[in-house]
Amino acid sequence: MLCYQCEQTTPGGGCSDIGVCGKEPDVADLQDLLIDAAQRLARSLSTVPAEQRPQGASAQLENALFTTVTNVNFDAESIEALIVAVDTMTDPANPEASGASREERLTNAYKVGISARRARQGENVTGLQDLLLFGLKGMAAYAHHARRLGRTDPVVDAFMIEALAKLAEGLSDPDALIALNLKCGEVTVAVLALLDGANTGSYGHPVPTAVRMGHVPGKAILVSGHDLKDLKALLEQTEGTGINIYTHGEMLPAHGYPELNKYPHLAGHYGGAWMRQRREFENFPGPILMTTNCIQRPAPTYEDRIYTCGLVAFPFVKHVEGSDFSALLEAAKATPGFTDETNAGDHLVGFGHNAVLSVADTIIDAVKSGALKKFVLIGGCDGVKFDRSYYTDLATSLPQDWAILTLGCGKFRVIGHDYGNIGGLPRLLDMGQCNDAFSAVKVAMALADAFECSINDLPLHLVLSWYEQKAICILLALLHLGVKNIRIGPSLPAFITPSVLQVLVDTFNVMPIDTVENDLKAMQAA
Repeated sequence: MLCYQCEQTTPGGGCSDIGVCGKEPDVADLQDLLIDAAQRLARSLSTVPAEQRPQGASAQLENALFTTVTNVNFDAESIEALIVAVDTMTDPANPEASGASREERLTNAYKVGISARRARQGENVTGLQDLLLFGLKGMAAYAHHARRLGRTDPVVDAFMIEALAKLAEGLSDPDALIALNLKCGEVTVAVLALLDGANTGSYGHPVPTAVRMGHVPGKAILVSGHDLKDLKALLEQTEGTGINIYTHGEMLPAHGYPELNKYPHLAGHYGGAWMRQRREFENFPGPILMTTNCIQRPAPTYEDRIYTCGLVAFPFVKHVEGSDFSALLEAAKATPGFTDETNAGDHLVGFGHNAVLSVADTIIDAVKSGALKKFVLIGGCDGVKFDRSYYTDLATSLPQDWAILTLGCGKFRVIGHDYGNIGGLPRLLDMGQCNDAFSAVKVAMALADAFECSINDLPLHLVLSWYEQKAICILLALLHLGVKNIRIGPSLPAFITPSVLQVLVDTFNVMPIDTVENDLKAMQAA
């Protein structure tokens, strides 16, 4: 195996023995083969008019891409089943194009992996191809959520096929690859808007809502990941049962949606970001549901209480098919639940674009009066590296007349501190999940219109953390919008070679984070 798609890959350019995420070599290689199968399917689809393509083809491509996002699927058997499904759609007469046995598949996987591609075409071309591929993986994750809520976009489907087909053909021209990456950013904006419409159309626009960061006595089920549809189904199925539902990780913003918050047994939020789950899940006195990405290898202390659904899979973990969560209800009744009550303080969620823009006049007046000097967006994907304390230290060091915007699980690096208020508004505005990145884009564009300037002329600094592929497609979206001076960390992607990085620096002034002191000085001078 060789895998370098996440921020915490083994130093030196990639994980080669076992993934830092816990991914076994066979799983990593089969995921490479699944991507190759998806590319071949896309290439075959690209020669067929859209109206003649098989029904479900775009959903199949999304599933293949999303399955390979970091911390989604660790189960070799389910990945092999997806490979067969993709091969069958590509050529029903040859459903085993990727190999009939696991040994054959693993042999074929090596031929399409990173090492083989680097040997054929060099690091720069491979890196640009993988920048596009990882952006497509992130896009597929967002499109998957929207599709589950009945929202699709033919432009998004068409681009995914186009881009994967180009990769299947071995596109190697650097300029063409850079252009396709920026187009990926353009389509990502459309995907984010699509998902925003799907979520708000289904659950209402988020409103500022105080969330208990703790628990109450009673039976309990914990929900982690990102998928709001799964949470809604679980809330419906547990209504009136006496079982309380708690969110974990990126599910925290769910409390801001009126159609989810209306359930009184959505009792609070438990724990922090995804990488703390092994410690936090051990002490949760009930079953745990993992939706979408973010699962880690379960510890023995709770492996009999954790369930997966959708595309998430782990070899020995119970999997829920569809949205029938009756097994979790029975497990909750058989486990002790909480016997005490805790509250580490309330956290305000719900500052999506609708809520923020409803008070745009107040924000604009605060800027014009000098009460509000700057905005700093501190968000993205969290991880375990010690140097991620940078984001906490930066947030607590910012001047009192600077507002802080946050989204994604990177929020857990900055919440839990009293930042006070500016002009009657909280200094810290939690804009939601990484899935809600469209809110930040829409607010920035609206403020730029109000001040009659470009986004780059706003008193706004973007300081982003990244961990996996959804962050990559959001970065590409920002680059497509022409946003410059983005700080990113805690380290730069291993697949971005020095020459490719120089292009990003020269064109967009993308920069790695420095020390808090140096970055704060640079922001104050800008």
